[in-house]
Amino acid sequence: MNSSEWQKSSFSEAASNCVEVRAREGVVELRESDEGDVIVRTTRLKFAKFLQATKAGEFDHLTADA
Repeated sequence: MNSSEWQKSSFSEAASNCVEVRAREGVVELRESDEGDVIVRTTRLKFAKFLQATKAGEFDHLTADA
């Protein structure tokens, strides 16, 4: 991912209730589509580690009520 354009998951609904991500100026940025002015920034390495943990199911307990 080397784009300054916001990207959302293909699992997101058509409405604007999703998390979006982009790579910009050496960092990864995340935001909620309906709260576009709140942006979380992190390094690519930390984001990669987060994705690894997510894929491994480490945060599944947070979605149990979803």
